[in-house]
Amino acid sequence: MHAPGERLARHRHDDGFAAVVLSGGYVEAGDTGRHRVTAGDVILHQAFESHLDEIDRRGAQVLVLPLSPGLGATARGRIADLDLIARLATIDALAAAEALAEGFEPAAARSSAEDWPEALAQRLLADPDLSIALWAETEGLHPGSVSRGFQQQFGMTAAAFRCTVRAHRALAALEDPALSLAQVAGDCGFADQAHMARAILRLTGSTPRRLRRTLRLARP
Repeated sequence: MHAPGERLARHRHDDGFAAVVLSGGYVEAGDTGRHRVTAGDVILHQAFESHLDEIDRRGAQVLVLPLSPGLGATARGRIADLDLIARLATIDALAAAEALAEGFEPAAARSSAEDWPEALAQRLLADPDLSIALWAETEGLHPGSVSRGFQQQFGMTAAAFRCTVRAHRALAALEDPALSLAQVAGDCGFADQAHMARAILRLTGSTPRRLRRTLRLARP
């Protein structure tokens, strides 16, 4: 349960999970953009994602479930039978996660953003090579105002957000053993391999080499 008006500072989760909103609502601003959710909505979080949450005046009751392997192509969706998921969760969290995966309906893409910080986040998610300064100029915004305004909404600057987007892409690319670390760095927009290593270390607390070794050992 979260109290009305509660604000959770930006924080990281090392493991993936699904957040099912049972009642109330909140706004989450994180690595996949900003999401305004209410009862029946589900936000899917991959490993090492971070976000902040602002609970609305109704408060919020959120059920946290393991992230099913079948869920991961989208960040947000809905579940129709909340009662079923809640009942199963009291008995078996894995069974509830499986039922969630079966009944999950991905949310339709939004046609427009509520404000410029959300619009910028969506642009950076689509293209992390975007020049923030040029974007600000196009929108008639001062770069300093963009940095401050984005940080107020997301808990990090737009430049840091862009680096995080690149780091998540690199993290996914590490799963391909055919790609060298230098190739992954170049493909994901980093200046060099060292730049990528620092970004992934900030994101996960581990180095790309160590993560790749862990992935190799986890393979059957």
